[in-house]
Order: sequence, then C-alpha cells, then structure tokens
Amino acid sequence: MRLLFLAVLRPHTGNAVTAQRVRAHLEAAGHVCILKDAFDFESPSEIANLILAENCEAALALHLYRGGRLLQGHRIPFGIIFGGTDVNEDANQGEKNIVMGRVLEEARFAVAFTESMKEMAQAQWPHAKGKIYVQSQGIATTPNAAFNWNTFLQRSKINQSADNLHIFLLICGLRQVKDPLYLVDAFSEWHQEEPSVYLVIAGPEVDPVFTREVKAKVRRAAGVRLIGEMPQEDLHAVVKNCFAVVNSSVSEGMSAAILEAMDLEVPVLARNIPGNAAVVKHEVTGLLFSSPQEFVHLAKRLVSDPALEKEIVGNGREYVRMYHSWQVERDTYQQLISKLEGSTED
Repeated sequence: MRLLFLAVLRPHTGNAVTAQRVRAHLEAAGHVCILKDAFDFESPSEIANLILAENCEAALALHLYRGGRLLQGHRIPFGIIFGGTDVNEDANQGEKNIVMGRVLEEARFAVAFTESMKEMAQAQWPHAKGKIYVQSQGIATTPNAAFNWNTFLQRSKINQSADNLHIFLLICGLRQVKDPLYLVDAFSEWHQEEPSVYLVIAGPEVDPVFTREVKAKVRRAAGVRLIGEMPQEDLHAVVKNCFAVVNSSVSEGMSAAILEAMDLEVPVLARNIPGNAAVVKHEVTGLLFSSPQEFVHLAKRLVSDPALEKEIVGNGREYVRMYHSWQVERDTYQQLISKLEGSTED
C-alpha cells in the first residue's frame, strides 16, 4: 500500500524518532510510507491534495490532535498512534477533546503505549473501546563507537577528570511540559557541596520564549550545563558514558530516553508521574522522585551505593528486553496496518 504518515517531525524529539522507527517497520513489510510533518499543513483540504498527488491508499497519524485532525473526511482508511500530550493534556481542552473524539470515530485502530494511556483514552472517548491496542515502544540503541567523551566534557565546560565525575543527563526538548528547570536550584546546591556532580540538559530548542528563560537560569546555576540537540548515535554515546539519566517532565506518554538508558545499562531517576511510573518501578528498574529534594536524596544514595546501581541497571535492561522488543513492535504495526487494506466500505 501507499501510506501517508503524519507526525510532528522536529529533529531529535521523541515523536520524530518514533515516527522514523514505525516507518521502517511498515517499509520492511513492503509498504510505501510517505512521512510528512503535521506542522507543515494547516487544514484537511491541503492533506486532500497531498493524498491525490501521492496516490495514497491509507494513512497513519502520530498524535491524535496534531496529526489526526488532518485526516478526517478523506474517505481513505487511517489509524492513529497516541503521542502522550494528546491524551494527557489536549483531552482537557473542550474544543480539542471534541475534535479528537471525531477522529477516533473514523479511525480503524488506535495505538496506546501503555495500559494506563489506553484506559484514559477509553474514559474520554468510550465509543473508541475495542479499537485501542497497547503496544509499548520498541527500543534499539546505536551508540556512536567513535564518540569522544573527553571532548564532549570540554565542550560542555566541565573541566574535571572523567574518572571522578557523576554526570546526570536530562534529555528533553526545551518546552514547559518537560519542566527542565524543575531540578536546577536543588542540583546547583548539591554541586556546591559536591563539585563532581553535574546536571547536563540536552535537547532541541522547541519553544523559543521558554528557551530564553532556561538559558538565563542555567547561566546562573553552578553545576548545570545546557547543550543543544545531537544526532541520535552521539546522544546514545553520551547516555552510555553518563552516570544516570533523569526525567523531570510534568507529563509523558512513554519516554524513549528512559527506555534507551535502561537498554544501555544506565540507571534512571524519573519524576513520579503516570507515564514514567508505567515503565519505572521504584527501586527495581529505576528511582522515582516527587520533589527536587527527594531527587537529590535518591541521587546521593545512587552515587554512594554501587550495589543498588548494579541491581537497578540489571533489572532495567531485563525489563526493556522483555517488554520493549523492537521485533514485537514491528510485528504489531505490520499486523495493524493490514486493517487499513480494502475500501472504507468493508
């Protein structure tokens, strides 16, 4: 089939990485997958022209509102993958909620990354029961073998020997829902007591106004560094070399950064929100915190307790192998896409 796939494709964001991976799954099954950035289109009529021009037989959208609303009324069958903010945030806005409900009426299937996301969606849109499937993100990491850690540290203005350092890495696009400033003050205080700990925030500048606020705050914060977006392979190499990966989001669908850290055998400290608690079991596959003070307490514990670190890392890796298999994800999408074959009248 010729498939149109709409997603928000800002480079180096979770959505873009997920979209590329799902496209690869579909192309491996012999489909032609035309991946387009949802933000490039204003209205369904522009999509109608694209469907005609590209001779698309079916479509898929990542994010029920941003991508899904553009696929309504085109008489080609489509499926939806929930993004996270659609169910967690947009569903609370009346107008968007109505639009998303209508999209789900037309969709042949919808994919949620977690059981709790599926339950939330069914509570919002009961008519979608029976068409929502749970498929967690499939994870495959590819660290750049040629990556130079010491050069990276120098570039980040961390002028200490790599042997004594504990780098905590926060991977996120700079926007408010990711709350990158949540830990900055508490971390900075800890760095002043313990100069070998650093918080490095890595990710693209998504919201320009908020980015200025983040940069201004980080400039004044001891022990906190901000680096821009990086190619996936380099970022995986940074994860592999850091001491722990941190997530401080207000809301998450399913954080690929957390799962990639587990796959690369790096401990995870994550804010205790539903999306994170769905993949991080406290003191088993990672550590969950509910305040900046609790984060510092748990981070200190991790630094001083190698046995805890070893146990979390082993469990995390096992968890990703069992529940986030790339091959299982591939099989699921290849099966689901077959629901789009045949005419809409079927």
